[in-house]
Amino acid sequence: MNSALRQHYGWNEDWPAPAKLNLFLHIVGRRADGYHLLQTVFRFLDYGDSLRFDPRNDGDILLATPLPGVPDQVHLAVRAARGLQAATGCKQGATIHLTKRLPLGGGLGGGSSDAATTLLALNHLWRTGLGTEALQKIGLALGADVPVFIHGRTAFAEGVGEKFTPVTPAPAWYLVAMPPTSVPTAEIFQSSTLRRDTDPISPANWHDGFGGNDMEPVACALYPAVARCLEALQRFGDARMSGSGACCFVAFGERHHADAALAKFRLEGPDATGFVARGVDFHPLSALDNTY
Repeated sequence: MNSALRQHYGWNEDWPAPAKLNLFLHIVGRRADGYHLLQTVFRFLDYGDSLRFDPRNDGDILLATPLPGVPDQVHLAVRAARGLQAATGCKQGATIHLTKRLPLGGGLGGGSSDAATTLLALNHLWRTGLGTEALQKIGLALGADVPVFIHGRTAFAEGVGEKFTPVTPAPAWYLVAMPPTSVPTAEIFQSSTLRRDTDPISPANWHDGFGGNDMEPVACALYPAVARCLEALQRFGDARMSGSGACCFVAFGERHHADAALAKFRLEGPDATGFVARGVDFHPLSALDNTY
């Protein structure tokens, strides 16, 4: 392991769970089992949730910071910890402390990132020694966005979101707007108006500014707050929705331009909050390994 990471990350330390953006998101088909086939580019942000883990000798997985409306047994971080126990036969437990900054149902991958960081952290702290592919397999059972956080770098993703090709977007700062609503992913996928036949491309043909988000029209029709947010952001550039919504973003080449746009958005835009974050091409835990 990178010695700095070994020294910094341990029990009772904060472990980062970064947000992601979908720079584009196309639905190119559907499998016989109903799963949608996607093409997207995932990019991490230098902003997100954080988690801390306390050791337990009784094997229990406890969440010290419950989320309103989310039972502990379905919380993705709890499920990730239990999935790692089941896959490895580990008898250790943990108490999980979550500092939540990313909205639920926001399309920024908050729950998926929390789950991935839990897998990466506890695989290290419990010394279960699983490699990236094994952790991704556990993660995919929790949600389609979990594997990319374990993969650890910006990627063109295909399949149900688990096949990765490295890409390198231009450096960018993002104004990310968070409308006062939560969009259930399942509702978008179940919509009869969702486009499912966009022509696929080769990862080599992707470029900055390519495509759009096939889920955006459905989310805007069902949740007017998303449509209002996008309309307000369009004055600053090519505004897009991330994932299945509700959060939307615009890219800028310089931070001061993003900061200025955020200030104007807050004064003149819809009832939405926001932040500015830098796009990063590697997960902050990407150098973490399990060689002891």
